[in-house]
Amino acid sequence: MNWYIVGLQQLINGLALGSVYALIALGYTMVYGIIKLINFAHGEIYMLGAYFGFYAITRLGLPLVPALALSMATAAILGMLLERIAYRPLRSSPRIAVLITAIGASLLFQGTAQLVFGASFKPFPQAIPFIRIQLGPVFTTNRQLLIFGVALALMLALHIIVQYTKFGKAMRAVSMDKDAAQLMGINIDRIISITFALGSALAAAAGILVGMYYNRIDPYMATMPGLKAFVAAVLGGIGVVPGAVVGGLLMGVAENMVVAFGSSTLRDAVAFAILIAVLLFRPNGLLGRKRIEKV
Repeated sequence: MNWYIVGLQQLINGLALGSVYALIALGYTMVYGIIKLINFAHGEIYMLGAYFGFYAITRLGLPLVPALALSMATAAILGMLLERIAYRPLRSSPRIAVLITAIGASLLFQGTAQLVFGASFKPFPQAIPFIRIQLGPVFTTNRQLLIFGVALALMLALHIIVQYTKFGKAMRAVSMDKDAAQLMGINIDRIISITFALGSALAAAAGILVGMYYNRIDPYMATMPGLKAFVAAVLGGIGVVPGAVVGGLLMGVAENMVVAFGSSTLRDAVAFAILIAVLLFRPNGLLGRKRIEKV
């Protein structure tokens, strides 16, 4: 029965990691759902959010919750500036131009972070003590529970915003048909800007949670998590908000299961194997629907 216990333990670990992937994936999927753009700079927002939280705790002396809120607010402003400066002028340009701009913005953020914060790792301050919680033959930690709880609360808040608020209704209208939404009096620029802000705020929260969980941050910490979160968004159905959550959780669990029952060297490869499988057998994702375009 050792395999059963190992599998159950990795399931717990995978849900915590998958919660982080889900938070990052939500930013990818919301932006794509609105303007059909893969924002490859989104991973660097996640990295910068971790640094914002780091300095809020170490320099400003803030507790975890205020530091989290300040980091999310700062990242939201950064996301809005990114959309306004880099993406809005290219909205009517070919998609390849916007895609190259997104990659350029990602490299710019990464290089600037290395210049400002330094290239070496920084130990993230441990705002809460480490507590191991035994659950029969397996265990969890208070930090894993915090990650899962915060991620769940933020995802629930986003669901309420999207489904039950005036802004959420406008966002869904813009996603369905931008021209019709504009004719109905919806300010498209404002909706897109706030969408970037929401996605960036969630990514910043994920950055702080990961920094606290692994006790380290660096300017290149977003490279693999950003790619894996993108794969999670594709797995769930790019542009579908619940799909990003499902895809993130599945990605985290799959990664931990591969490490437990396979090899740790396949930890990163499993994400791309999943991406290839999804594109081959279900290109619209688990919760995505095939759209028929009328000509």
